[in-house]
Amino acid sequence: MAKLRIGILSFAHGHVNAYAHQIKTFEDAELAACWDDDTGRGEQNAANFGIPYHAHIEDILARKDIDCFIIASETNRHADLCCAALEAGKNVLLQKPMATTLEDSDRILVALEKHPQWFSLAFQMRCDPQNIRMRELISEGAIGRIGLVRRRHCIPVLFNKGFIEGASKWHISKEANRGMFFDDAIHPIDWMIWTLSRKPVSVFAEIDNVLTNVAPDDTGIAVFRFEDGLMAEIVNSSVTWAGENTTEIYGDKGVIIQNHGDSPSCGIKPPHPIGVKLYQSDKNEAGWQDLNLPIPVGHGERIAGVARPFIDALKAGGPMCTAAEGRVSVELCLGAYQSAQTGQRVRFPFEGNPV
Repeated sequence: MAKLRIGILSFAHGHVNAYAHQIKTFEDAELAACWDDDTGRGEQNAANFGIPYHAHIEDILARKDIDCFIIASETNRHADLCCAALEAGKNVLLQKPMATTLEDSDRILVALEKHPQWFSLAFQMRCDPQNIRMRELISEGAIGRIGLVRRRHCIPVLFNKGFIEGASKWHISKEANRGMFFDDAIHPIDWMIWTLSRKPVSVFAEIDNVLTNVAPDDTGIAVFRFEDGLMAEIVNSSVTWAGENTTEIYGDKGVIIQNHGDSPSCGIKPPHPIGVKLYQSDKNEAGWQDLNLPIPVGHGERIAGVARPFIDALKAGGPMCTAAEGRVSVELCLGAYQSAQTGQRVRFPFEGNPV
């Protein structure tokens, strides 16, 4: 069987490099070509990966030998590039978040209706064996009815001068990326709706700069409420050096705890780390059960872990995360910003555009 040929539209988002390195090792897929509006960046990465660079996007979109494009541009350019790729009849893997506005998210949905190609968002939490097992335990009823969920997902990047002044500085641009909470909390927000298989009805949030003043925000906490009363707290900070506990899920028959599920907690571990542990009230004598799920050496392993599921999903014809789900995560994140700006609870559906 012929290898799937993958094109790359922009190397602005660094995660695409991790995907590309993995794809180069696959027997059923290969990198075909790339385009980037930053000529220097495009030519350098083309040389790094041994693929041709196209200076004009029209040329790479016209290539009939490319099966799918990975789009990894600045977030505010996602809609334009997605629509162009879909109109060219190409499949698309889109870096998260889907877009910076609901209007742009809807543009992608409309383009998919007109040009029904394979499309998926690249959310690495959906590919993580720990997260997959926790979701299975909830679905199996292992801890009963869920009452409270807490997910902390942090990074230390705003302490990094290279991040805020180098090629990645677009991440801290309000125009290109809205804010760091929007950029990074979108991960646990998508994880929440995927894990719980439903959408909340409201959110109350605080999002602000607490330790730095180089980005639109550096820290945020959002509390989502669900129709049945469940509370889910999402904590995100871009100014966190270290951590350990990342997920707590409390049910009426047990508890699931995950450690080392984000970058700071992967980078610094205690002597005998436990990835995921389970307590069940009907097995009280067993105490905490270590599920013996491996912990990545570093968070980069989780990011690179998107590549294999991506190719498998493309071959199978089903997405890892649909466009409709991608829009929901944008809606929930924007709702959190609206709540933080107004000091009021925001109810869903939310169709606004926070300033």
